[in-house]
Amino acid sequence: MYSVLKGTGYFLAHTPDMVIHNGTTQTTEKRVKPDSDYLKDIVNGIRDYEACVAYPPNQVYIGNMTPEELAAIPAPWHDKRVEAKRQGALGEIMPQDEFIGMMKICDVFDLVKLNESCSKAVKAKLEAHPLVDNNLLTALDKAATAEEIADFVKNAGAEAIHLNGEVVGCVKAAHDIDDSLSAHVIFENLVSKASCVASIMQLIHQTGVDKAAVDYIIECSEEACGDMNQRGGGNFAKAAAEMAGLVNATGSDVRGFCAGPTHALVQAASLVKAGVFKNVVVAAGGSTAKLGMNGKDHLKKGLPILEDCVGGFAVLISENDGINPELNTDILGRHTVGTGSSPQNVISALTFTPLEKAGLKLTDVDKYSVEMQNPDITKPAGAGNVPEANYKMIGALAAMKGQIQKSELNAFVEKHGMTGWAPTQGHIPSGVPYMGFAQREILAGSIERAMFVGKGSLFLGRMTNLFDGISFVLQKNSGRGQESGVTEARVQQLIAASLREFAGHLAGKLEE
Repeated sequence: MYSVLKGTGYFLAHTPDMVIHNGTTQTTEKRVKPDSDYLKDIVNGIRDYEACVAYPPNQVYIGNMTPEELAAIPAPWHDKRVEAKRQGALGEIMPQDEFIGMMKICDVFDLVKLNESCSKAVKAKLEAHPLVDNNLLTALDKAATAEEIADFVKNAGAEAIHLNGEVVGCVKAAHDIDDSLSAHVIFENLVSKASCVASIMQLIHQTGVDKAAVDYIIECSEEACGDMNQRGGGNFAKAAAEMAGLVNATGSDVRGFCAGPTHALVQAASLVKAGVFKNVVVAAGGSTAKLGMNGKDHLKKGLPILEDCVGGFAVLISENDGINPELNTDILGRHTVGTGSSPQNVISALTFTPLEKAGLKLTDVDKYSVEMQNPDITKPAGAGNVPEANYKMIGALAAMKGQIQKSELNAFVEKHGMTGWAPTQGHIPSGVPYMGFAQREILAGSIERAMFVGKGSLFLGRMTNLFDGISFVLQKNSGRGQESGVTEARVQQLIAASLREFAGHLAGKLEE
């Protein structure tokens, strides 16, 4: 039996100070052109928390609005506001101070130092958070003085933690000379870990799954943790599971740039289908490096800095319950070494080819979830509407294969596509943001089948010029459930029947 999608959890942390001090566009500018107008003006483009929460695409990300409702609002959306709800049907948007507290909670080597005022205020807020285990909050009891923090930053290479423009703490280097354990790397990794943990907390809340029932976790962000002898040794998965209270889980990390989450989901589905594990969590935290990545273009066009959130997600893949949507691992699109890098070859390998093998047409998929970047962010930066471009390629392929008329291309895009809403956090928008909606819609009967497409630019790592991609289909449950499989009792019956048959055969031979 295929494994099923049991639930999802999504997380955003509004981190405006990290945009200024930790996003690579800004940190690079400080090194190359420290007196630039951009660095002087960026503070004027920072949104407050209320504006971030009321931003329509963010409300879609946490499940308070649907992609269709977002599409009904005339774009651009940066000047539009909807009801600002922190908690959504699928996740939450956390303010920066609480997220800094989560970083401290997730630090098990006492590398995060916060001043007393920040520690007390954040602890009080997190005590009221319904999903944070109060036993974890003891980490906030120990504070550092302003003088100690200043000394760590000035003389020990620590990375300052800013809140509302003021230094409230720092992240220390974990080693004196190991660049892989520098304060900068530790800061990035703790942000990724904290947002991953928060996403898992949301998943547990949304699904109600027993934490002790989770067997395995696959972490699929784009960060790496290790030391000078193994820079990407890992293991974010085990580290996040520890903080989230998944006491019976082990796990590992999967990497594949933006395609990483889809690779991880295919692996999770396969592990569960094979009976190796019963409940597998696929999760990822976000990236400080990508904060304000397109900030220069946004400010030039009079927009606020829209890339001001660290993202995260968590997905639960479980044994077939006869109800929830199935991950059909028999319909897998793969960009192989021999596929090539032309857009037509890539999109054909990931969509048309696997569907054709399964006897399906491109039009048989109700919805395609591709790179779901928010066009509010990408269009001003010159990258266009990324989801729409993908849907047009799929539609053009359908027309080329004779499955639709050329005149039906726009109708295909509208019917089978969606507007983008996810933050441009690399792996975060890659297909996964739609999984929560897809589960709802399949269970409600409004769609039967969705295809999730992950694509990755491997050449960024300078190890290969190859492209990458993988896809799978999420479909309506067949209704047979796990019990329709070969149970232990059935196995015993089959063995007994075989033994009887063998005994009869042997008796006949002896009589001869």
